[in-house]
Amino acid sequence: MNDKNNEQKKKGGRHPKVDPAKIRYTISLNEAEHARFLSLFEQSGMNVKAHFITSCIFDKKIQTIRIDKGTIDFYMRLTSFYSQFRSVGINYNQIVKILYSNFSEKKAALFLYKLEKQTLEMIEILKKVIQITGDFEQKHL
Repeated sequence: MNDKNNEQKKKGGRHPKVDPAKIRYTISLNEAEHARFLSLFEQSGMNVKAHFITSCIFDKKIQTIRIDKGTIDFYMRLTSFYSQFRSVGINYNQIVKILYSNFSEKKAALFLYKLEKQTLEMIEILKKVIQITGDFEQKHL
């Protein structure tokens, strides 16, 4: 009776692989070679050293990824600037509504004139930012 219960129970665990990797090789590296190997491995962007080694042996394509901290910092600051620029546009509409609702026509027109001057300066700054961004993309990306 115990034999029937054991036969009916299914085995747990992983399904066996069709072609498992059973053969193992060992190599020895000196300090300089090991440092060079680690730098190549880091540049490849792979997560497993064994996969990196097999791709090197069998001439598979190795992808090298370089991360430039300056580029990332520039991108983050540009994104921050763009979000600030959008919030200024939202505030601009709110200011115009408040000026006309709280002040006389003459006073509102005076404040709007000052606001227009600041807006023109902001447009010039935005043009410079777009030019700098274009130059940066051509040189570094």
